[in-house]
Amino acid sequence: MAKNVFITSALPYANGSIHLGHLVEYIQTDIYARYRRLKGDNVVYVCADDTHGTPIEINAMKQGIKPEELVERYHKEHSEDFAKFDVQFDIFYSTNSPENRHYSELFFSRLKERGYIYQKEMELHYCEQDKRFLPDRYIKGKCPKCGAPDQYGDVCEKCNSTYDTSEVIDPYCVICGNKPVVKPAKHYFFRLSAFRKELKEFIENSNFLQEEIRNYVLSWINEGLKDWCISRNGPYFGFKIPDEDDLYFYVWLDAPIGYISSLQKYCNDRGINIDDFLRNEESEIIHFIGKDIVYFHALFWPAMLMGAGFKRPDILSVHGMLTVNGEKMSKSRGTFITARQYLKHLEPFYLRYYFASSLSRKPDDIDLSISDFVNKVNAELVDNISNFTYRTLSFIAKRFGGRLTTLPTGTAQTEEVMRLIREADEYFSEREFRKAIQTINQICFIGNKFVSDMKPWDLIKKDETLCQQNLTWCANLCKNLAILLKPVVPSLSESLEKQLNLNNLKFSDIGFNLTEHNLGEIKMLATKLEPEKANKIIEPQEENKEITKDASGKPELIDYEYFAKLDLRVAEVLEAERIKNSKKLLRLIIDCGEKRQIVAGIGEYYSPEELIGRKIMVICNLKPAKLMGVESNGMLLAGSLPNQKIFLATFDREAVNGSKVK
Repeated sequence: MAKNVFITSALPYANGSIHLGHLVEYIQTDIYARYRRLKGDNVVYVCADDTHGTPIEINAMKQGIKPEELVERYHKEHSEDFAKFDVQFDIFYSTNSPENRHYSELFFSRLKERGYIYQKEMELHYCEQDKRFLPDRYIKGKCPKCGAPDQYGDVCEKCNSTYDTSEVIDPYCVICGNKPVVKPAKHYFFRLSAFRKELKEFIENSNFLQEEIRNYVLSWINEGLKDWCISRNGPYFGFKIPDEDDLYFYVWLDAPIGYISSLQKYCNDRGINIDDFLRNEESEIIHFIGKDIVYFHALFWPAMLMGAGFKRPDILSVHGMLTVNGEKMSKSRGTFITARQYLKHLEPFYLRYYFASSLSRKPDDIDLSISDFVNKVNAELVDNISNFTYRTLSFIAKRFGGRLTTLPTGTAQTEEVMRLIREADEYFSEREFRKAIQTINQICFIGNKFVSDMKPWDLIKKDETLCQQNLTWCANLCKNLAILLKPVVPSLSESLEKQLNLNNLKFSDIGFNLTEHNLGEIKMLATKLEPEKANKIIEPQEENKEITKDASGKPELIDYEYFAKLDLRVAEVLEAERIKNSKKLLRLIIDCGEKRQIVAGIGEYYSPEELIGRKIMVICNLKPAKLMGVESNGMLLAGSLPNQKIFLATFDREAVNGSKVK
């Protein structure tokens, strides 16, 4: 029977672009949601931008805009990126919404009434200059673990340790640079410790977690659970706590509540009762997350739901992290690949297929090896799957006018194909997508072998009727493939449906029953992936250390020794031209005491013609970097306010080329 299924992905933070590491999860979730829809279930796939917290407040301050403007900008970008990768949310909402405020206050009031939220006094850093308590991201100092300077108040980016702000050595305020004082402040705490027994029983006696995740979550429970501070002092970008003058809900309280508030928005817009999903014991709630946020989703979130009287999730599906060519994603190595960087070079369905072929229900890390990516896509998606559908359907189109006839009698392969289809169905159900892809390729191998063995180009001369019947069987196999591929590569499945002159196929349409039917226009589903093109998504980009800024946007003080390393020189632009397929990039030949080629992203503000003859300032001691495949041996200097025209730093004509700037 059809079920109500509430599916979520973790909420992307509205403080940066979507990258391929994010897309592992959204593609994984989308495949599962599409599969459940194809099986006839009533699925609502929900997501939202996570919009509150200190990092967003700081980033907006740096850019001179309101936090609301920043999150709106990223919401638009995220929505566009997800759509291009065929991630089909039923709603992609925001945690900065009236619905989320309502549910955050509802959770808080219920938990407080039932004794699960209490207040206690804490010792916190306070900046007397800026008249505010400082959350962790507004404090910097030496790491208490390794001694690295200029680390945030909650995490060290050098040794990856986490700690309390009270442990930071020589702390200072990132706004003004002054040393904060310690002052007492009252905050709200969620009594997580009260749920130790209930959480342990829930995790031990349900399918909520994969076995690998269950074991170390239980070890956390056995070690003892600490109560959790759920409030922050203002100013803070978030929801103010009712009846409090200057306390706000911590972002990790209202973020997971965003799942429910987004579902509420979806239901409100369609006149649906949300209880059909949240209170019906026959319904399913399934969360997909990365293993970096297990603690919040396996402990805090179920405990909050228990305490507030909501249905607990049925499954928490945890996936591993993405590496690229065996290494962590890195900007300096060019392996920190955003969705938009990928889309400049390749079609999204290649990546969807590759991720699906790598994903299982285990929380193992996934490696995007470019060579393996190219080989797998070409060998399986192109040479096996696309080759079978094209060779079958194009032959029918050319030799039989695109007309299917009756099926041949006693085709031995039918039973084996149906067995494999049932296997693939089960693998999708168990979130074993890698095995599902392997099974689909087995089915295609049977189809390709059937065509090769019967040799339709010879058979048509001997028995035209049998040849048409055999190819009708192959066309039915193509129809089944269109259904099996639909969760993974929906754009290719839709193309195959059109070629078959069918639409809206579901799992209930599986079988060999398509006869006396006319095909549509036939074409290749996918063409081969070129290694040179695939490698463009990871062209190395030199990561030059930036001068960081404080929360107000003012540069922090640096040592003269660091500044003195920059070799700043006067240079004259001798030649300038636009780089093909780029609106921003210009290739310049400059004289900085020697002739050099540099690439500059100023093409939207300066034409090549108006640059020739100008004396500009360049940094001459940067390592070479490639942009759009063109090598750049230096960097010009320019300035602008946020979202405004760029202005070059220039010199008078009398300045001598190659002169050092002092």
